[in-house]
Amino acid sequence: MRLGPSGLIEVVCPFDAVTWAQLRALRPRGRWLPRRRCWEFPLEAAAGLERQLRGRFPATPELERWLRWLRQPLPPLPPHRQLVEAAELEHPLPDGRRLFAHQRAAARWLLARRGAVLADPMGLGKTLTALAAARAMVRAADCRLVVLAPAGLHRHWRAEAASLALVAELCSWARIPSELPEAGCVLIVDEAHFAQTIHAARTQAFLRLARHPRLRAIWLLTGTPMKNGRPAQLFPLLAAIGHPLAVDQRAFEERYCQGHWREQGGRRVWSCQGAERLEELQRLLRPLLLHRSKDRCLDLPPKLRRLHPVQLEAAQARGFEHRLQERLEDYRRRVRRGEVRRDAEVLALFTALRQIASDHKLPAAAALVASLLTQGESVVVFTAFVATARRLQAHFGGDAKALLLTGAVPAGRRQALVDRFQAGAMPLLIATYGTAGLGYTLHRARHVLLIERPWTPGDAEQAEDRCHRIGMEGPLTCHWLQLGGADQLVDALIEDKADRISRVLQRGDPSFDRQALPQRVRQMLERW
Repeated sequence: MRLGPSGLIEVVCPFDAVTWAQLRALRPRGRWLPRRRCWEFPLEAAAGLERQLRGRFPATPELERWLRWLRQPLPPLPPHRQLVEAAELEHPLPDGRRLFAHQRAAARWLLARRGAVLADPMGLGKTLTALAAARAMVRAADCRLVVLAPAGLHRHWRAEAASLALVAELCSWARIPSELPEAGCVLIVDEAHFAQTIHAARTQAFLRLARHPRLRAIWLLTGTPMKNGRPAQLFPLLAAIGHPLAVDQRAFEERYCQGHWREQGGRRVWSCQGAERLEELQRLLRPLLLHRSKDRCLDLPPKLRRLHPVQLEAAQARGFEHRLQERLEDYRRRVRRGEVRRDAEVLALFTALRQIASDHKLPAAAALVASLLTQGESVVVFTAFVATARRLQAHFGGDAKALLLTGAVPAGRRQALVDRFQAGAMPLLIATYGTAGLGYTLHRARHVLLIERPWTPGDAEQAEDRCHRIGMEGPLTCHWLQLGGADQLVDALIEDKADRISRVLQRGDPSFDRQALPQRVRQMLERW
């Protein structure tokens, strides 16, 4: 018997009719994993496994340690009322700030749950809310505080923890620890949507931590628990908090993700990328997933969106078509050499279309940004392409005139660039979605320019809400540049996926388009 990569018990044994019958009879049920050649059981089956197999199947030292902890559980937590009193939510913080009413309500909600997802939109202060609740656990239950967050946000978490006189043990998604303090701890997971692919090694390590016997409570923070509008992305988060829906992954996918077998390349593969019964899913998630809209929690200035159509002159249009044709011919040459898949031509062409369109939108983006800077405004520009960001920065005079925040900037320097922008040292920040679209506060900006939109509505919303948050002093205007069918298609996808997400996180029954992305791209290219 051994501990699996996701914190479940694995039993490795050759086929034996008697032993396999005993394993099938155990409750909670286990399942046979053909690829790993072993049985897999939840930790709740540990006592039954020990009774059945103890004398015949030795346990690895790591599993033996977990089993010992399961036999000697930590003392029960204080009652909810005592935890709320220890949180001192009505008192001013050591640095003089006070929690907002919605933060106090969320902290009380967290303290009533050992596993929960706080899915408020960006800008409502989830970090401080979770730390205020964790402070009560540290005081009343003698817990340690562990925070799992992207490395670039560690400085922010350390500062916020210090403002509550807390000491947090910080770890990153790149290096998830395998063990937790033996004395017990509360685990706060920031940007929990990083674990939305169930078979990824990072997700497996995260689930192992979430199932640790010395874990007192686990609270997941994410403004986008279903980034791409697919319920399948919720499953790892539900498994981490111990939601009953996560007991049977296949049943969950069949009921809510249109799970089915299909033929692909001459073999059967399992597909679960759809969405159905979303109103039922919303009702079942409500007890352990808290999502509130900004307008219900705060009296923030409005967020406005403006669409800016970009028109190309005849010579520019011919150059656009020439570049696209070159990319298509290059792709087909690579197909003939066996370097890429033949059936991915439509999506490859669509990606090329977006990249070339991003280049052709640079003059319009530069003109709009220059106009706003002349008016004395602070501006944040987001793009999906590093090359576009660099060219735009060079247009405005390089590092001396514009800050550039991309993945090439070391994680330790990113917050310093954000601080310079927030302090007013530089009125223009140009960033990629993957780098600046997570975790940072940029509310000094009154204007956000999205040169193109990312595939998922969660990323587009996160980028805008870096600026639309507590502390902003006026309305935020979001400028969307739109050139041709590619941008129109992505914007339509964002709207459809946002409708799916709203059906799971909020009440309501908006409609959405079920058409697959390749089909929609093919139709767009035919019209173009």
